[in-house]
Amino acid sequence: MKIRIKFEKDGVMRYIGHLDIMRYFQKSMRRAEIDICYSTGFSPHQIMSFAAPLGVGHISYGEYFDIEVHSHNGAKDMLERLNAVMVPGIRITSVKMLPEGTKNAMASVAAARYLLSPKPDADTLVDFDTSSSAFFNQPEILVKKQTKKQELTMDIKPHIYEWLPKGNSVEVFVDASSSGNIKPTLAMEAYCDFCKCNYVPMSYQITRMDTYLNAGTYEEPRFLPLEAAGEDF
Repeated sequence: MKIRIKFEKDGVMRYIGHLDIMRYFQKSMRRAEIDICYSTGFSPHQIMSFAAPLGVGHISYGEYFDIEVHSHNGAKDMLERLNAVMVPGIRITSVKMLPEGTKNAMASVAAARYLLSPKPDADTLVDFDTSSSAFFNQPEILVKKQTKKQELTMDIKPHIYEWLPKGNSVEVFVDASSSGNIKPTLAMEAYCDFCKCNYVPMSYQITRMDTYLNAGTYEEPRFLPLEAAGEDF
C-alpha cells in the first residue's frame, strides 16, 4: 500500500537541509512503529520518495513524501503516531492512500506556490503595487541562467503562472516540474531588474504555500495539491 504524507516545516527546522530531513523521517518511521516496507538486497532501505526539495531557510506548509507499508490502522492512527514523535517545527497535516499506478511524489510535482515577505528587520523593501501588472503582462521575461557548462538566456514568462502583489509581499505560482523548474528567487530577480529596484535576498522570507500536480493537460493544466491524488482510509 502506498501512502502520501503531507507535512509543514518551520521554526528552527527550516535550517535543516533536505538530506538530513530524509534521514530524520527514516528514524521517525521506526520511532512511530510504522510498518514500512524495505527494499530487498544486501543493504535494505525504507521505500520512501520525497517531492521537490525545499531550500535551506525556507518555511513550507506543503511538503510531501510517499512511503509503502505492509499494514496500517487507518490514516488517523498513522497521523497521530507520527506527530507524537515529531520535533518542534515539523507537523504532519495529512495522510492519504494512493491508488495503484499513481506516480510517486517527485515525479508528480508540476508547480509550487510561494510567498515572499519581508523579514521584520528588513532594511530594503520592494514595491510590488506599482510595477507588478506591467511586469507580468510582458510578452516575455528574459533572464540569464547559469548551467554547468554555460550561461543561457531563457524566457521564464511561460513558467510563471501567477504573480500576485500583496503590499510589501508577493505571491508567486511557478512551474516546479523537472523540465521547467523556476525558483521564486529567479522570478524576484527578474522583477527587480524590470522595475530597477534593489532586491536584497536575505531581507525576504520565502514560504512554500503548497506543491501541486497537474490533473489536466500541458495545454490546459488543472493544478491540485499533491494530496489530491490520495484517498482517505
